[in-house]
Amino acid sequence: MSLRRAFLGVASVALAIALIALLISVGKVDLRLTLQQLRSVSWISVTKLVLLNVVLVYCSTEKWRSIDAALRRSSDSTPSRTTSFGLTSAGQALGMLVPVQLAMSTARTLGTYVHGGALKRGTGGTLWEQGFDVLTIGFLAVASGVTRFYRGGGIMWTILAVVAMALALLAVGPSLRVVQWLAASRAARTATPGNRVGIILRGLSKLQQSGLLDAALARRLVMLSVLRFGVTVVMCIQTARAIGLQIPLWQMAAAIPFVAIASAIAFTPGALGVNELTSVTALMVFGTPLAVGAQWALANRVLVVASYFFVAICATLIVFAGKIVAASRRDAMQGR
Repeated sequence: MSLRRAFLGVASVALAIALIALLISVGKVDLRLTLQQLRSVSWISVTKLVLLNVVLVYCSTEKWRSIDAALRRSSDSTPSRTTSFGLTSAGQALGMLVPVQLAMSTARTLGTYVHGGALKRGTGGTLWEQGFDVLTIGFLAVASGVTRFYRGGGIMWTILAVVAMALALLAVGPSLRVVQWLAASRAARTATPGNRVGIILRGLSKLQQSGLLDAALARRLVMLSVLRFGVTVVMCIQTARAIGLQIPLWQMAAAIPFVAIASAIAFTPGALGVNELTSVTALMVFGTPLAVGAQWALANRVLVVASYFFVAICATLIVFAGKIVAASRRDAMQGR
């Protein structure tokens, strides 16, 4: 590791600690009370959170598998749904320690190494998949922004969110057709060496050939991203209720798009500190008291990290158990 990377790593950790300390100070969080609340969380609440996390991972897994089907070559093998789930859950858990984009891409790239085209399918597929999360969050952020501008409430946000998602689904088809037209009509004419536009368009042409620009696939990815967003909102509400806090559902839903955007560009490990401060600020803007938001943000981090790692460990054990059983069966068949 170079000195520069080491410095950046230490700086990001220090910044995360400083942001958490700032949150505790500004929010006047009673850490003893928060710890007592965490210790008193019921097993029913924990079980609900774990099950919701399973659904969250499943949505991401299905998105990636849909993209992988378009990316892989005929000579590449297909990871099983169980293996894909395990890789996604591992990437999600590691995303609590490093940027989630890096964590997920690394986990899937390493996991598909033996299946062929690991970099294209693992890293490229993950970036394409998460791009639809960004698209969905972007439309929802507009709905949240308009709601705040007009000082609306839950009904306004819900209507605007539904309209935003309908527009996102409608915009996918025409947008992809424009990209396909550009790739088909301009790539050949700008194919001169060193032409940056030509390079970009040839890249789009390759995307078209891979099947990633299929409108049906894009709409499926958008719908899965919407479902994933809904599950994330419910998980956040569940962590709040687990420690005895009542945060209105619509306020949580309206705040999360801004949290997701901040987390995507965060410099700190796992967006630690950035995620919490953005959550508290966004919730406060929509009417949640600062003290309540700060208390929830810290407890949410602990509960979510615990559920992520629990699901990842269980999924990894299941994958390895399946491989051991399959190897034993092969050995038994060869011994006959």
